[in-house]
Amino acid sequence: MGRRHARESAMKLLYQMEMNDDFSDKAIEMFFDNNKFNSGEKLYIDDAIRTIIENLKFIDSSIDTYIDGWQLHRLAKVDLSILRIAVYEIIYREDIPIQVSINEAIEIAKKYSTDEASSFINGVLGSFVRARDEDG
Repeated sequence: MGRRHARESAMKLLYQMEMNDDFSDKAIEMFFDNNKFNSGEKLYIDDAIRTIIENLKFIDSSIDTYIDGWQLHRLAKVDLSILRIAVYEIIYREDIPIQVSINEAIEIAKKYSTDEASSFINGVLGSFVRARDEDG
């Protein structure tokens, strides 16, 4: 199916982990046991989830800096999951163009979140990328 399916699946797994407050290997294994993925999708999901978990404080603080007027714990969990994946891609995946990561996050938000979420996510990610580019 491809990268979009892998991103959406990674978002669903992150959302599930956040809702259950369970970021364990067992939760990841159960997700893979209950869903079918090709090898590329599984590789992407596994890398994304494990990298996000290992760097959760840094990724969340990166998001928190750009959610003006909001608090991280008050964001919709689906939006937080989408932002975490996009920030992961921007920081840790040089093989994925930044604009692709942003556009995919917007499309996933349109599909799984509220009407306002895509604009919000676009603004947060745009601010994050602009500040990152300025810092070199």
